[in-house]
Amino acid sequence: MKRKITFVICLLYGLLFINAGLNKLFNYIPPPDDLPEAVVKMGMAMAEIGWLLPLVAVAELFGGILVIIPRFRALGAVVLFPIVMGILLIHLTTAPSGLPMALVVLGVLLWILYENREKYGALVKNRQNY
Repeated sequence: MKRKITFVICLLYGLLFINAGLNKLFNYIPPPDDLPEAVVKMGMAMAEIGWLLPLVAVAELFGGILVIIPRFRALGAVVLFPIVMGILLIHLTTAPSGLPMALVVLGVLLWILYENREKYGALVKNRQNY
């Protein structure tokens, strides 16, 4: 039963990021009219850079797909971690109305990281043969 619940949560989480990445590439969901000015300026700056928005979109797509596949879930969580930190920081600093959802997204990511903690052991293990 736990495996099924985990899969459904990770499926929804992955689809959230796949949708966000596709929206960044194809712009099919219009932004809300009541966005804070700082968020609009930041979005325009990211779009003006040219390569940054597509990079974030591809990372969201890649991470979302990996989170859905149980074998690659740990890698998907690592790919999505900096994106989720950016989401959290944006909502902490400029758009606090979205903070509850950002905290849910962070909570699910932390749960995925915790559930896959044994897979990260080799990354943080103290090795003497460097």
